[in-house]
This record gives sequence, C-alpha cells and structure tokens, in this order.
Amino acid sequence: MFAIVETGGKQYKVAETDTFSVELLEADVDSEIELDSVLAVYKDDALNYGQPYVEGAKVVCKVLAHGKGKKVIVFHYKAKKNIRKKNGHRQPFTKLQVISIQA
Repeated sequence: MFAIVETGGKQYKVAETDTFSVELLEADVDSEIELDSVLAVYKDDALNYGQPYVEGAKVVCKVLAHGKGKKVIVFHYKAKKNIRKKNGHRQPFTKLQVISIQA
C-alpha cells in the first residue's frame, strides 16, 4: 500500500513506516499531523486516483524533527566587469514518519 501526497507544492510517494522530508510545517516535534491532499492511493491491487484529491483519504504522520538542508551556494558575476556576489542558502525542512494511510 502506498499513497501520493502533496505538501509544500511538491508531491511525495509514501508507504507506511516511511521517513521523508518536506517543506517546513508549523507543527511541534513528536506531534501527529494529517496530510489530506492525497492525489492517489494504491490498495489491494487497485489504484484510486482523485480529481484532484481522493475524497476521504488521509495520511497520518508523526513529526520527527525540524532542520535545515545542505548549504547551496549562489554565485553571481558579470564577465569583464569585476562584479561578483556570493550568497548561501539553507532550506528549512520538517522530517516526517508515516504512521498510517487511510483510504
């Protein structure tokens, strides 16, 4: 059994007991959240698609941690003009563990 959920403008394929990282969510660590924007559910050899979401389906997750990703270096320059600018960015994330998929 697996589901495809949408959160933070991205889509994730998850199964029970999977651990995955999503865009930062406002939730406390060790709390449970429900992701109800489920695009598809595969259960009992049948794939159920939504229009756009599957009605009544939700994925219950436990919040494991919040953190920041690896640093990405952004470097701008203009050739032959001695113009250079170096910036870094670390994207915040929330780590989730799937407890159950309810379809």
